[in-house]
Amino acid sequence: MTQEQKNPAFLQSFDADTGIATLTFAMADGANKINAAFGQGLQMGLDWASQQTGLKGLILDSAHKNFCVGGDIDMMFKQRDPVEVRADVMQLHRLLRRLETMKVPVVCILAGSALGGGYEFALAAHARIAVDDPKIQIGLPEVSLGLLPGMGGTQRLPRLIGLQAALEGILQGKLYRPSQAKDAGMIDDLAPHAEAARAKAEAWIAEHPRAKQPWDREDFAYPGPQPNSGDARNLLMAASAMLFKKTAGAFKGPEAALSSVQEGTQLTFDAGCEIESRYFAGIVTSNQAKDMLRTIWYHRTAAEKHEGLPSTEAADIQKIGILGAGMMGAGLAFVSALRGYDVVLKDIRQDSLDRGMEHCLAQIHKRRDLDETGKKELAAKIKPTLEAADLEGCDLIIEAVFEKLEIKHQVNQELEGLLSEKGIWASNTSALPINDLATVSKHKERFIGLHFFSPVEKMPLLEIILGADTSEETLARSLHYCKAIKKLPIVVNDGYGFYTTRVFSSYILEGAQLVAEGHPPALIEWAARSAGMVVGPLQVFDEVSLSLGRHGIEQGEKYLGTELKMAGVELVKQLVDVHKRNGKAAGAGFFNYADGRRKGFWEGLKELVAETPADSSVELVQERLLLIQCVEALKALEAGVLRNHRDAEIGAIFGVGFAPNTGGPFSYLDRMGLNNAVDKLSRLAERYGERFAPPAILQKMAAAGERFFEIV
Repeated sequence: MTQEQKNPAFLQSFDADTGIATLTFAMADGANKINAAFGQGLQMGLDWASQQTGLKGLILDSAHKNFCVGGDIDMMFKQRDPVEVRADVMQLHRLLRRLETMKVPVVCILAGSALGGGYEFALAAHARIAVDDPKIQIGLPEVSLGLLPGMGGTQRLPRLIGLQAALEGILQGKLYRPSQAKDAGMIDDLAPHAEAARAKAEAWIAEHPRAKQPWDREDFAYPGPQPNSGDARNLLMAASAMLFKKTAGAFKGPEAALSSVQEGTQLTFDAGCEIESRYFAGIVTSNQAKDMLRTIWYHRTAAEKHEGLPSTEAADIQKIGILGAGMMGAGLAFVSALRGYDVVLKDIRQDSLDRGMEHCLAQIHKRRDLDETGKKELAAKIKPTLEAADLEGCDLIIEAVFEKLEIKHQVNQELEGLLSEKGIWASNTSALPINDLATVSKHKERFIGLHFFSPVEKMPLLEIILGADTSEETLARSLHYCKAIKKLPIVVNDGYGFYTTRVFSSYILEGAQLVAEGHPPALIEWAARSAGMVVGPLQVFDEVSLSLGRHGIEQGEKYLGTELKMAGVELVKQLVDVHKRNGKAAGAGFFNYADGRRKGFWEGLKELVAETPADSSVELVQERLLLIQCVEALKALEAGVLRNHRDAEIGAIFGVGFAPNTGGPFSYLDRMGLNNAVDKLSRLAERYGERFAPPAILQKMAAAGERFFEIV
């Protein structure tokens, strides 16, 4: 006989024959979240379960696709009072403590993903059984949003799997497939499907009638090094050093998470939860968290859903041609085949084609979700060829040949006729205007720019560029392909360098300019990283290659009709033309290299640059590197290249590594204050050149008291 009830967050059921109560997470909007309704529902559910006569155990499961997607972002985004936040969090801690100390075994079934607060909820169960489905994700990704676990994750996970493994998962925001989570000790067992998981949960309850959490046992000891031991201190020091190396102190969430683990694990469990609540309340109410959440959650989600963009249910794209088998072309072939497309990878040289296919096969070999048969079937979807005829009937051709207008025109004229009747021609150009590229096309309405980022297997962004004649249908079909290959789109209008290349170029050229002015290269790199930039300007310039930058400078001067009169430009030309320092791939650039590894800055730089200026502070360099990118973003907005503010943030952070801790260039300006930004840029323009002059659009917005985004 089974009794059933419903509360604000859970379906409550009790089987009198087995003595097992079940709380099925079933929030009304189809997604389970940690919010006030969760707290209310869990309290009611525990009250109800405790009243059941003959209660022998409790099972937690979900009525939705995922067990729980984590904390309610809408709620956290609005929170500004740390005292209020801490009170709410401590109430949740008390509820979870009540759950895990209710004197009957508690088992959590994960038949869907359990992320952030969702996995923290699962950690309060005595055992976790997951369905062995590679689509399920388990973990604590809070640091990727500028936060830290706030529902006991920094205390339960180290006590469950040890300090080292827990820090790895928390500080990296790692997501685990069920099998990986099982290997790490984050879950206890796997089942092939939900019904089998239920049977295992019931069996576990029968076998463990007096279950206790490890940290509630008198004989509890941490797996691995014990807190306050020499090994633990060394481990925490190493973790701190590695974290600082990765973040340069620009991101507060992971630092707070590490402190919470370090301090809390030396105390009792309950005291540790209090420590965590203080760190969480301070971070979630911070400006940095608000700016990161706006872009990395809200803007990214909107972009992923293609909000405000045209759509089509039938893109009619099945066969894709990729022109050029270099790293970019090979990567495009792989990601397209992975999503079920038939791919023709064409080049004009057999050795290039061979290297391209080697790259594809290496990527296929890494796929743990495919058996050998699956890997062979995936490889068979890519046809390498030297023959143009193999492109016949392609529904989409992506041209990824050398960045030169004449070459791209020639390829288009030779091969466009092989497209299917409604076939789309896309250029992977990083800067050349789509209108110029399309001049030789016979179907300008089906010509579009698809600017991918390298390595395409890892970089999420796809910058889609519309020519003057690109049709709405072509955009909709291209967006359908974008979604199929799981890329994050921004859609921009035409113009030399579009959006991302303009912002990126300003960054690396300002880095070169700072070197030419005599600022120490190490200071420049450190200033960039400590401001939040993903990679320093000199390192990334070397990686994209100085020779390519040299070509881009000439090409830009031609298109813009003005000569770039900067000492940094002359330095780049000298490094390439005179000293043959073409970048990392050539083994020599701003840095020296040995076996592909950076080995310090080239000593010869000192002879090519000015004396170190009197004003060479980290703060000045940070300001110049960030604000020059903001100026380019503003110019792109002013010129109509950017179609909305959202794409400015998404494109800068996910495309070119603009400081994620700021939320993006416009968020950075908002937080600075637009009037203050105008003043700063005006002073920089007086000292360092007109490239820093505040664009008219910024001055107008500042004068009107406007902002790019609403401040919470």
